[in-house]
Amino acid sequence: MNASPRADEDFRHRLDFAAEATEATLAGLLATQRLPDEIARPSRLLEAMRYASLGGGKRLRPFLVIETARLLGVEGTGVLRVASALEMIHCYSLVHDDLPAMDDDDLRRGRPTCHKAFDEATAILAGDGLLTYAFDVVADAATHEDPTLRADLVLALARASGLGGMVGGQALDLAAEIAARPLSQAEILEMQAMKTGALLRFAVDAGAMLGRASPQQSSALTAYGKALGAAFQIADDILDAEGDTVALGKRAGKDAARGKATLVSLLGLEAARKRCDQLVEEATQALDKTGLKPATQTLEQAARFVAARRN
Repeated sequence: MNASPRADEDFRHRLDFAAEATEATLAGLLATQRLPDEIARPSRLLEAMRYASLGGGKRLRPFLVIETARLLGVEGTGVLRVASALEMIHCYSLVHDDLPAMDDDDLRRGRPTCHKAFDEATAILAGDGLLTYAFDVVADAATHEDPTLRADLVLALARASGLGGMVGGQALDLAAEIAARPLSQAEILEMQAMKTGALLRFAVDAGAMLGRASPQQSSALTAYGKALGAAFQIADDILDAEGDTVALGKRAGKDAARGKATLVSLLGLEAARKRCDQLVEEATQALDKTGLKPATQTLEQAARFVAARRN
């Protein structure tokens, strides 16, 4: 069922708020002023980190942190810090993915990629800096007064972004390009759940942790995050196949050119669209089990937004 015009307007307002609040928080975190125990903030490195993380992107992952926590009655600086830390992880991954040794892209968010705007060594260090700073932010007492909660968030973020999550998924993606046989559907789904889905799931899980969700609510929200993450990746693959470089803000058609393993390449566009729609339905149904309706409307619309986006 489609949302009303008023609901769509509210959703866009919430999406814009999350983007603006995340931008402001990131700008503050990436200021020139040193933190305690920092010796210096090298200006070129800081400039590259700011270039990679400010002034672009939908900020979907921060939005999910913010809205999931808000669903459970929690807002404020701590939520924004976790949301911004997650965005740092995402932005670092884009910087490294764009490198010649990875996907070798020249365009990101409608402007030169970090290694083109600076140089490869600086881009690598900018990604490293964003990655490590993200954990600094989450672990800092400024994020939450409860050290156990901060430790739980750090652990969950490490698992989502590391060997068994995003980084491992990228390794599987690169390996698939030179594999002797195409990946099976199960292998593609596993790779995508790691490379893309893990951080999106963490966004929802982090909001649930900050909001002290009940076990039932946590389980339902995790199911929502998993389905949304899978839908996001299929929608991304469809956009790569059908979109244009100007609209996307990055090079279109690169998946086919590099022989990447996607559900579009395996199943075709129509079957991929159908699966994406099924996942959106799974995500919205999972929210029914939180017992928090109708307050879940914004997250429901987020799932539809993921499938319908054009960039």
